[in-house]
Amino acid sequence: MGRFARSWALVKASASVLRSDRELLVFPLLSAICTLLVAATFIAPLAFGGAFARLDDGHAPAWLWPVGFLFYLSQYFVIFFFNAALVGAARIRLDGGDPTLADGFRLAAARWPQILGYAAIAATVGMVLRAIQERAGLIGRWVAGLLGLAWTVASFLAVPVLVNENVGPVDAVRRSVDLLKRTWGENLVGNAGIGIVFGLITFAWIALGMGLVVLAANNGSALFAVTVGALVVVGLLLLGLVQSALQGVYAAALYRYAETGDAGVGFEGALVADAFRVKA
Repeated sequence: MGRFARSWALVKASASVLRSDRELLVFPLLSAICTLLVAATFIAPLAFGGAFARLDDGHAPAWLWPVGFLFYLSQYFVIFFFNAALVGAARIRLDGGDPTLADGFRLAAARWPQILGYAAIAATVGMVLRAIQERAGLIGRWVAGLLGLAWTVASFLAVPVLVNENVGPVDAVRRSVDLLKRTWGENLVGNAGIGIVFGLITFAWIALGMGLVVLAANNGSALFAVTVGALVVVGLLLLGLVQSALQGVYAAALYRYAETGDAGVGFEGALVADAFRVKA
C-alpha cells in the first residue's frame, strides 16, 4: 500500500507538469502515428511479395534478417527521437520555462546522430532477444524476457542522458546504468508504480466497456454496443498517450534529480528519493 501511495503521488506530480504543457501529448501521438507508417512501409511489400507465406512453410529467406534489423532500427529511431523531444521539452518545464513543440523537436534534432546510434544498439539487442526466443523454446522465452527486462532497466535514463549530455550512445547507456546504481539501485518502484496505476485504470475501463457492451447486446441495441466499443478503443488510446507522456516527464525529472538533487518544478525531492531505494 505504501508503494502504491507513492506511485499515485508520483503520477499526480507528473500529471501536474503535464497539465501545464498539454501539448507534450503531441509527442507520443506523433510517435505512434510514425511507427505505424514505418511498419506499413515494411509489412506491405513483404505481404505482397509472399514473404509471410514462406515463413508459414518454415523456410525463412536469409534476407529477412537484415530487413528485420532495418525494421527494428527504423522503429526505434522514431520512438527515441520523439521521446527525446518529449524529454527535452519536459526538461525546459522542470527548469521553470515554458516549452513549445518546436523546442522539443529542436533539442531532438540536434542529437539525431546519437539517437540513431542508440537505435542501432537497441535494434541489435532486439534482434538477439528475438533469436533467443525463436531458437531456445520456452526456456529461451524466459531468458529473453529476463534479458529484455535487464536492458529496459539499464537503458531507462539513456534518452535523458543523450538529450542533456554531449556523449555517444554507448556512453549514454553506461551513464544510465551508473545513475541508476548510484542513486536508486535496481528497484524501480516509481516507474513500475506508474505502470501498475495505468494498468488498473485500463482494466477498469475495459471491464466497464465490456459490461456496457453486453448490456446493450442483451437489450438488442447494436448501435449502442458499437458506440461503446469505439469509446473503449479511443479511451485506451488516450490512456496510452497519457502514460507515455507521463513516463517521459518522469524520466526527465529522475535524470534531473540524479544530477542536481532536485527533480524540478512539480516534484518534491523527498518523494522521488523515497520512490527509488537502493536494495540491501
